[in-house]
Amino acid sequence: MYEDKTLVCKECGNEFTFTAGEQQFYAEKGFQNEPQRCKACRDAKKNAGKGPRELHEGICEKCGGVAKVPFVPTEGKPVYCSECYAEMKK
Repeated sequence: MYEDKTLVCKECGNEFTFTAGEQQFYAEKGFQNEPQRCKACRDAKKNAGKGPRELHEGICEKCGGVAKVPFVPTEGKPVYCSECYAEMKK
């Protein structure tokens, strides 16, 4: 039904493959246009407005170790280090 297509990125001019699976996904979602940019240029455009992520330190509620989190810890609300957080999600 679908076959891989080679497209040219409008940003960098490099060729990229629009796979049969991607075409099927686009059709299922009702997208009418083919992608205009390669994956690298799409990712760069998506992240262009974002600055580096700032991490804040707190004390892990579970193990007492250092917890680095992307928000300012608030007193009375627990924070967890990545290991303890991952363990809780299991």
